[in-house]
Amino acid sequence: MSKTFEPSGEWAPELEELARRRAQVQAMGGAEALAKFKATGRMNARERIEHLLDEGSFREYGQIAGKGHYSREGAFERLDPTNAITGTGRIAGRKVALHVDDFSIRAGSSEATIADKWIYIERMAHQLRMPLIRLVDSAGGSVKLLMQIGGTKIPEYPSWPANALLETVPVVSVALGACVGQGAVKVLSSHFSVMVRDQAQVMAAGPHVVQQAYGQTIDKNDLGGYKVHRKSALVHNEAVDEADALQQVRRFLSYLPRSVFHLAPSMEPTDDPLRVEDWLKDAIPRDRRKIYDPRRILQAVLDQDSFFEIGRWQGGSVITGLARLMGKPVGVIANDPKVQGGAMTLQAAHKMERHVRLCSQFGLPVVNFVDQPGNQTGLEAELAGTLLGATRVGEALHACESPWVSIIVRRCFGMAGALHAPKYGEALNLRFAWPSARWGSIPIEGGVMAAHKAEIEAAPDPAAKRAELEAFYLNMTSPFRTAEKFGILDIIDPRETRAILCDWIEDAWERVRTDRLAHA
Repeated sequence: MSKTFEPSGEWAPELEELARRRAQVQAMGGAEALAKFKATGRMNARERIEHLLDEGSFREYGQIAGKGHYSREGAFERLDPTNAITGTGRIAGRKVALHVDDFSIRAGSSEATIADKWIYIERMAHQLRMPLIRLVDSAGGSVKLLMQIGGTKIPEYPSWPANALLETVPVVSVALGACVGQGAVKVLSSHFSVMVRDQAQVMAAGPHVVQQAYGQTIDKNDLGGYKVHRKSALVHNEAVDEADALQQVRRFLSYLPRSVFHLAPSMEPTDDPLRVEDWLKDAIPRDRRKIYDPRRILQAVLDQDSFFEIGRWQGGSVITGLARLMGKPVGVIANDPKVQGGAMTLQAAHKMERHVRLCSQFGLPVVNFVDQPGNQTGLEAELAGTLLGATRVGEALHACESPWVSIIVRRCFGMAGALHAPKYGEALNLRFAWPSARWGSIPIEGGVMAAHKAEIEAAPDPAAKRAELEAFYLNMTSPFRTAEKFGILDIIDPRETRAILCDWIEDAWERVRTDRLAHA
């Protein structure tokens, strides 16, 4: 934040005009508009900036850009500020670039902005290699723009480095209101996005356009609210309020490096690498029909309170997030048997692929807790193209450059089971298993019925015969038999998991560090 000086000296008139212009910019859309906005329970654009950044760290750029009004003699009278606020600031001392919509000025519409201004800050983020945060609250375009420019234009922003940004720096977007058209694109064109429940909507066009195009009357929340995007997976996370959304931004960035050319921030370890939670020995029920809580396992093994989940309400059979081991950031993947039995659905595949690419791009080692029964089956899964989604996971794994370790806790079956880690070319297949683990081309229960259908149906007691065959094959699938042939690095006591991972992260982190230095 710039220090305020009193206008004085030879250039006092110009400095006084600068102060007047800045004061009018700080007034934003005016007292009435701000009061109306506050009555909805929302922060205005500048309050959001203050809430997000370290105190006093915001440096605004292009602050007096807008539409000036002058007397007949050419003297300055007033300034209508643009509704894009841009600048840089700090989060936990680390530099970030900001692109913030001011809804109090014509609902954040592009008719009241200067595109060059927000494009400039995004170009700056790209070229100076700093994370970019967009606080999006824009009603999109307006036909009034035609009067402003005196005609139409082909819809494009050729100088906007949207894709180059995604390849270079962490990009985070927050949906804080109606994000329509270009506003929606800004939300989606990110590595992490979050929307406020019952306040934000992300959509190609609003209800009025939908009514005109399709004759369909629909509420904006039903069209693009958080319940919609829980299913669509267009937005990663949801927040209970604006403070929660901005806190999620701060937390996400705490795991990410400044750019692909930097190392992610490491913290001093605060958790004992030899910490053991005894209940882990029984975390997986012996009864294969019973489920368990994978998030409890993550909390027990990773640094305490370090797990930050991404996309909880989408593709729920796989859990993705960020965490720390010995203070060093890692990507986390785990299967959740409470959703679709943990199977690879199309949405789960998309979610896992997205997370693998994020971790690989920004140099985060990956820990995968595996309980994968296979790809989702059935007509619905086939119509959705689930196998194509799983194939794309395989492509992402093949391209992944992150050090990787897999902990197979229960099941690892079929094509989807094979996607538990990169293991092609030079990729080291580093994997451990708990004694509860089982693997193969097909789960025993379904495989026995498929292979011995006639024998089972012909038996005097089909249920007993099926149980007998399943018991026989289960003995054949003991993980110890695989370990005898060195098909698994080691079978471990579940209580050893944290110590093993904390030992691994030291070497994984050294690999990431030297890779970043080599490419600097």
